[in-house]
Amino acid sequence: MALGAEAGITAIVPTLGRSPHLGPCLRALELEVGRIVLVVPQDTADDLDAGAVPQSVEILGTATRLGFAAANNVAWRHLRDDDAPYLALVNDDAVVEPGWGRRLCDVLETRPRAAAVQGTNLSLHRPDLVDGRGLGWNRWWQAVQIDHGLPERGGRGSSQGADPASVFGVFGVSATAALYRRRALDGVAGSAGPFDEALFAYYEDVDLGCRLRAAGWRAYSEPGARALHAGSVTGRILPRAGRHLIHGNRYLVLARWLGRGLWRRLPRAVARDALDLGRLLRLGDVAGAAGVAGGLGRALRHLPTYAHWGPAKLEASDV
Repeated sequence: MALGAEAGITAIVPTLGRSPHLGPCLRALELEVGRIVLVVPQDTADDLDAGAVPQSVEILGTATRLGFAAANNVAWRHLRDDDAPYLALVNDDAVVEPGWGRRLCDVLETRPRAAAVQGTNLSLHRPDLVDGRGLGWNRWWQAVQIDHGLPERGGRGSSQGADPASVFGVFGVSATAALYRRRALDGVAGSAGPFDEALFAYYEDVDLGCRLRAAGWRAYSEPGARALHAGSVTGRILPRAGRHLIHGNRYLVLARWLGRGLWRRLPRAVARDALDLGRLLRLGDVAGAAGVAGGLGRALRHLPTYAHWGPAKLEASDV
């Protein structure tokens, strides 16, 4: 274990092995956590750059190329006997800064009903801009990254000189770089794991946030725990993980958790996609427009599995 690492944290890092940020990601985590499990497709594991993967990192190969949700579930099942009380989920294009693990641990240790916490994720290429401080909802029923695109000092909290009073509640956390209480994940997980693998990637952490809130857990943001995030590196490598997943999965998650309340909110959600579709067509972005349309098609195909006519599974104030 590296000096300063938190023995109570085990980190999971899913990767296709192609991120140029993988080495910095793992080396930074070595200083913050007690154990790192790298989840990588078996056909890629042998080709990993040895210099990018520290010897202390455990490589967990999978037979096929999995989406983000399934990759994390594989690691969760692999870690059944791990006694670390906290699980960190970190993208292979995110680099945590010193003190990240300790700050997030402090939040979970002092708030018994806290299931998850994240810090301030900054843009790797523009570290003066916030990538996100947690998950929330906008008026169009899109899950959004809180303070995304705002100057580092212009949002809900500044990471400079942050103290416990600066911690604030959020709907959920982005699995880009976040810390979860293992007991909370175990309590809401199915047989496969805490994530819905059918979502593949995108909105899988939103869905998990819904599940945790419905079970009575809460999530927080600690502005002083910082990470730099390149953003959607794997998404650019893997064409399937694009707009059709983002736009399609939104409706599936809303259908699952809003129940019959979805139908009165559906016009607003569809209107947002219609605006996006029109804007992309005006800009000549045919691929982007096809992604939005594909997302609507994906939602229609899978909606019968997710939709129900029962009451909302979350309080109205939660979303």
